[in-house]
Amino acid sequence: MTGDPQPISAAARSALEQELADLRDERRLVAGTLRDRTDVGDQADQAEQLQRATQLERLDRRIEAITDRLRQADVAGPAPTDVVGVGSTVTVRFPDGSVETVQIGEIAEAMDQTLVTSGSPLGRALLGHRPGDSVSFDTPDGPSSAVVVAIGEQGQDG
Repeated sequence: MTGDPQPISAAARSALEQELADLRDERRLVAGTLRDRTDVGDQADQAEQLQRATQLERLDRRIEAITDRLRQADVAGPAPTDVVGVGSTVTVRFPDGSVETVQIGEIAEAMDQTLVTSGSPLGRALLGHRPGDSVSFDTPDGPSSAVVVAIGEQGQDG
């Protein structure tokens, strides 16, 4: 990453906003269990309290990271549509004739099967290119290539 704020796609923003809401709900539940315990009993009770406190710290770190990422995306504005960048939705055609629409993101998320990270071989190859450009990249099976068909929210239908 360059340190500059990077845009994110609408789908990635929505997923982050949902994760943030879920994390805040989970945090409220965990914090509530800590508040309910005014008396500290034996070592097992103390260990349980420590585990909850550690869980709260983990939740707080993730909430802060998501909040910061969404704030940075707001500063960066929308994903580019003239050249491939982080946050772009890109339709590419592979040598076998298959066409796929992928989103260029920063980190892999299990929830989004169309996400290609900007640090992956395909993601790095696509960055900075325009429709009509051919790119080459390495795969576990050897060198490959693709042609940028379109850049935009959904690419081209058909």
